[in-house]
Amino acid sequence: MTSSSKPLSSSQPWLHQKGEVIQEFGTVKQFPIGLSYEARMYSCQRLNKVLADTQILYGLYKKHHWLMRGATFYQLHLVLDKHAGEQLELVDTIAERVQSLGGVAVGDPRHVAEITSIPRPPDGVEQVPAMLSRLLEAHEAILIDAHAAAARTAELGDDGSNDLLVSQVIRTGELQAWFLAEHLVDTPLVRA
Repeated sequence: MTSSSKPLSSSQPWLHQKGEVIQEFGTVKQFPIGLSYEARMYSCQRLNKVLADTQILYGLYKKHHWLMRGATFYQLHLVLDKHAGEQLELVDTIAERVQSLGGVAVGDPRHVAEITSIPRPPDGVEQVPAMLSRLLEAHEAILIDAHAAAARTAELGDDGSNDLLVSQVIRTGELQAWFLAEHLVDTPLVRA
């Protein structure tokens, strides 16, 4: 021990630490990025909503990837995993945008569940068309929200959030929805 009663440096980690909250969720701190407090606050609120829904969509993609069945198992298993990876990239990008605006990104799954508007799926396995329809409904909910948020962020001059919503969230969602919807077209797998 030193004279101040602190232990000397050690390789022993200090475990079981607790800390005070230094920034509350739903607040934004001032960053010198040329955007008003109102614009940053609005963007953080809307982006956190899209972030929560995107995290749920990622989870749905992984769940349905694991539970896929039937004649198109292999193709859908692969495409759902690919889409899940793209959604996970969006999660990180959206969260980083919230942080760069001075906000606090929603990250705890329990908090995400409180914010999301995406309905919870059954715990068991659904038929393949129902799983795909569930993914399409989640995409549509996110796309509706992202379009509205993009329009308002543009009005507020938040070009970065607008660009993220349009060029990444909306474009990725529309492309993925197209891929899924084409699997629900009633055509035979083979011709007789």
